[in-house]
Amino acid sequence: MKKIIIASILMISGFIQAQNFQGMAVYESKTSTADFMKGMQGNKDITPEMQKQIEERMKKMFEKTFILNFDKSASIYKEEEKLDAPGQQGGGRMMMSMMGGGGTHYKNVKQKQVIVDKEFFGKEFLIKDSLPKYDWKLDGESKQIGSYNCFKATAVVKVSESDFRNFRFRNKEGEKKEETAKDSTKAKKTNFTDDWEMPKENTITAWYCPEIPVNQGPENYWGLPGLILEVNDGKTIILCSKIVMNPKDKVEIVPATKGKEVTQKEYDEIVKKKMEEMREMNSGPGGQQRGGFRMGGGR
Repeated sequence: MKKIIIASILMISGFIQAQNFQGMAVYESKTSTADFMKGMQGNKDITPEMQKQIEERMKKMFEKTFILNFDKSASIYKEEEKLDAPGQQGGGRMMMSMMGGGGTHYKNVKQKQVIVDKEFFGKEFLIKDSLPKYDWKLDGESKQIGSYNCFKATAVVKVSESDFRNFRFRNKEGEKKEETAKDSTKAKKTNFTDDWEMPKENTITAWYCPEIPVNQGPENYWGLPGLILEVNDGKTIILCSKIVMNPKDKVEIVPATKGKEVTQKEYDEIVKKKMEEMREMNSGPGGQQRGGFRMGGGR
């Protein structure tokens, strides 16, 4: 068995050393919707029928397939192209972008650069920044992913405020008594997003494959001694389902060029400011919504 593994590693290493080497990996991304649905509970404006529709739409947005094309130094990570389903125009596309979909992630490990193109509220942005630094802690634990032997690594990372997959539902149980003791004339919160919070940092668990000695991975993940085949941040799981070495159809691994150039921090601030504006629009006097923004989007 060990001889077979060693032979596989030598064969793959030979592929990677080739001048025109490319690899392709397919990833399935699933994000738990529990926190989002919990945040809608108790909202009198949302009927059970509406809640079911929202849950179905969110499930589709939160379960996506991505393709990672990579060579020895760079990669392109892009959502698999599909025909737009009804309701996926306009607001639906905006929400997909905020939930980690849409656009492309380009990483160049030699230049330590990441370039991501995003569309937000009809505007195209080109996020150019340095690759995030991960202080990976390597673990001796191993497991099989498909036919590949993978090893565990963990890291604590700063959360992106423009990625709404990171939202957590705030535990309000301990605050109820305190709230009832406050001035009854104080305006009550009417927006269900008031019960959400964005953590400052998160613990990432990754599984990498030394048999494929490239320090690439899905999204912005990189920096391990082998291709990252699985990532879990507690809410979102990204799992590799297929790997092809030197596919017949080569892909040009180059970054996007269109859009307003911003850093990741600048883009986060733009999204944060816009969402605060939408929150104000959706929380009119008496708790009535005034804006047209909807979670399921598009109508």
